[in-house]
Amino acid sequence: MRSPFLPFLLATSALAVDKPKDLDLNAKLKTSATELSKLDLIHDQLVYDFNSHPYFTYSPGGVANANAATFPAATGHGLTVAWLALGPCAMLPPHLHPRATNFVVAVDGETQTWMVQENGAKVVTTTLTPGKMTIFPQGSVHSMQNTGCGNATLISALNADDTGTTNLLNALFNLPDYMVAAAFGTKDNVTSFGANVPAIGTGAAHGSAECRAKCGLD
Repeated sequence: MRSPFLPFLLATSALAVDKPKDLDLNAKLKTSATELSKLDLIHDQLVYDFNSHPYFTYSPGGVANANAATFPAATGHGLTVAWLALGPCAMLPPHLHPRATNFVVAVDGETQTWMVQENGAKVVTTTLTPGKMTIFPQGSVHSMQNTGCGNATLISALNADDTGTTNLLNALFNLPDYMVAAAFGTKDNVTSFGANVPAIGTGAAHGSAECRAKCGLD
């Protein structure tokens, strides 16, 4: 049996989250007495460029968040807006947001989504094409994949400026090996499963082998 915890590589990669741009400014915005005093602090910082986000990529994809961490002007407004960039066949692995409900609208491409809200709930599957939207309630497990051979773009709005994201498999394999094995209903060592889970990285990963074969990506 392996050590009770995953190798340091997986634990470290799980920390690939938005880094606060200006903690001092966040603090001042939270303690300002009036909205005018807040505006004085950010009057020249009211435009956000998603292209500048370190996770903005279509290779294979990424989640670029405009939130309190990356865009201090969002502090206290209870909103995160994310640019979801999915290259051909790219996916957002199963995850949840512990502090926000997520509205997602497709801008380009075709994207398949899956969502399970809680134990006993049916799996909800949608196909998003430009102009169509779906909702993932707070705490629901959801995933999505670009099913096309070109790029797909979606815009996500969440009702918190610090939503949190928990990638289920990365979280699962941070638990002790014997507990993960028990959850799988086996006594076998499950280290190999955890070793194959992609790092969180930019928030997206390569999608299904079926889609990749269709698009000649393998």
